[in-house]
Amino acid sequence: MLLAVIVAFSLDVSLFAKAALVGSVIFVMIVELMNSAVEAVVDRVGLERHELSGRAKDLGSAAVFLAIGLALIVWISILWMHFS
Repeated sequence: MLLAVIVAFSLDVSLFAKAALVGSVIFVMIVELMNSAVEAVVDRVGLERHELSGRAKDLGSAAVFLAIGLALIVWISILWMHFS
């Protein structure tokens, strides 16, 4: 995350673009924290395998995947506009 912030602020792009770059990385971190919280709660409730527990963990992982995809789209779009 620190590297992404450094790169974002070193680019000669608008303030909005810098905010989008940094914001997308922070969003990934927030979603990852929420996913970790879901996994901790599921593990705390019980160790037996349950369909809903597995689904909760899978959905948390899917949310992280989508957040990373969004961050990639933001970064690629802004870098593409900057270097083309």
